[in-house]
Amino acid sequence: MTPRGAPVARIAVLADIHGNLAALEAVADDIDRWAPDAVVVAGDIVNRGPQSAECLALIQQRRRDGWLVMRGNHEGYVLDVAGAHQPRQGLEEEIRRSIAWTCRQLGDVTPLAALPDRISLGAPDGGEVRVVHASMRHDRDNILPGTPDAELREQIAPAPAVLAVGHTHVPLVRTIDRTLVVNAGSVGMPFDGDLRASYAQLAWGQRGWQARIVRVAYDRAATDRAFTQSGFFAVGAAAWVIYDEFCSAEPRLSTWLARYQRRVVAGELSVAAALDRFRSGSEHTRGSS
Repeated sequence: MTPRGAPVARIAVLADIHGNLAALEAVADDIDRWAPDAVVVAGDIVNRGPQSAECLALIQQRRRDGWLVMRGNHEGYVLDVAGAHQPRQGLEEEIRRSIAWTCRQLGDVTPLAALPDRISLGAPDGGEVRVVHASMRHDRDNILPGTPDAELREQIAPAPAVLAVGHTHVPLVRTIDRTLVVNAGSVGMPFDGDLRASYAQLAWGQRGWQARIVRVAYDRAATDRAFTQSGFFAVGAAAWVIYDEFCSAEPRLSTWLARYQRRVVAGELSVAAALDRFRSGSEHTRGSS
């Protein structure tokens, strides 16, 4: 956990870059123009996209310039697979293969293990701005617009003045009791139907903390080329489902797994058939990453 230092009044929070370099560069440029007191990267820099190594290198450069960086669940996935890629069954193995591809692109994954799991900053009034990847419970715990108040109180406890998160790829600004809860959305893989990159601006003023979700257009054609030129599609079926996520700004991978994993493991469907059926026109749900 990063200790609180001097109070800050303007904070940029970005999350869920997922190997999308063009989106990261565009968001970084927008943040530079805004010139906040602090910048926090709330995890998921790598995996699920074609340029994890390039994104991590840029984030590490920005970290040397003062950006605060933490890990998310996808950094955890990469460390887990790099440590011991235990074969799984069916579509789970397809997903693990895509993570193993990310490991190969990164080479040395040890810098990910050194990242903290939360960052805390001080506000001008002495309150706390806390950043975690998903919630205080764990790094895969969704905070969504429709999360019931009682559950949200558990997810933010102990309640700070501001809790900023990512993970769901769905931005939100919500107040519960005396806490401002902000989901920065996703830089590289939004899941709210908006193809633009997303990040959050937090600003202290006479009425306390205010938050704004910023959407940034970027060169999507460059990322599209990177999917092809990087060799990402050679990973297999999971790569094509992930690419559908990029093209649609909607979640696909968790739905594909939930719908077809049992049938593939049982031998009722091949992986290729599960992919074809899913891409031919299936229902999708939001909010899992």
